[in-house]
Amino acid sequence: MSTKKRFSIVVPIYYNELNIPYTIPRLKKLQDLISEYEMEFIFVDDGSKDKSLELLIAAAKEDSRIKVLKLSKNFGSMSAIQAGLRYATGDCVGIISADLQDPPELFADMIRSWESGNKVILATRKGREESFSQRLFSNSYYFLMRRFALKDYPNGGFDFVLLDNQVVGELNLINEKNTNIMSLIYWLGYSQESIAYVRQERVLGKSRWTLSKKIKLVIDSFVSFSYTPIRLMSSVGIFTALLSFLYGLFVVYNAVFGTIALQGWSTIIALITFLLGLIMVMLGIIGEYLWRILDESRKRPAYIIDEIYNEVNK
Repeated sequence: MSTKKRFSIVVPIYYNELNIPYTIPRLKKLQDLISEYEMEFIFVDDGSKDKSLELLIAAAKEDSRIKVLKLSKNFGSMSAIQAGLRYATGDCVGIISADLQDPPELFADMIRSWESGNKVILATRKGREESFSQRLFSNSYYFLMRRFALKDYPNGGFDFVLLDNQVVGELNLINEKNTNIMSLIYWLGYSQESIAYVRQERVLGKSRWTLSKKIKLVIDSFVSFSYTPIRLMSSVGIFTALLSFLYGLFVVYNAVFGTIALQGWSTIIALITFLLGLIMVMLGIIGEYLWRILDESRKRPAYIIDEIYNEVNK
């Protein structure tokens, strides 16, 4: 029996047909950098409708280290990562995207950090070779996360990470839906180190990271890790109630003394529409929290695995 430690890599796959022929060989080359480790590659097909699954199955037939999980439909990248973590058997587990914007070779340095005792190693972005709009959204999101949700969250964020199997075990116990798995990793609070790198521009394929998915990520992150939206609603409610009370006193005073003539209905209508709009926004925020409570209470799984290819250990 081999006494080598095992390093597992989880890769969520969604319409990566063009990337896979380059991603798999590059991941395999890591064996030369970390020859003292056994390697395991877990690819999770998140309901792709292109030839991604066919390419992965063909690769698994040629290499026993490759395991392929096919989800029954598209559950989202966070759920795909959760599925991969549950089936990872390594002493340490890496998570990386399939588009090669993150350099897999950095895993060698991350493993050295893990060997020194760190249980979470974050590959944080010190720069991005991306469009201005993408950088603006990302920088704004991570600023808000640092300010209102998770203190000291990395400036450039991260989704390229290496975890000790103890951390993986904790994540597998949580089973939380509608969350940001990366923020959850940070929230756990294990000893960590950050390694900075520049995120490369995507060369092949089209990103499926749409605006609607970005908005959902923002909502999920703040609902899961911050009470700021609720606290803000309370503050606005108190401030609005105070203004309404003062305005009521003003109206009563003028009705009694008639010092200032009130200007018809236009002011009242403006106030009513403003307050109704404010109420609708607050109800929407409350609805986001209630929906997630309902979703968790139904105990539906975050993902469903349709088939597993080349499974050796479960």
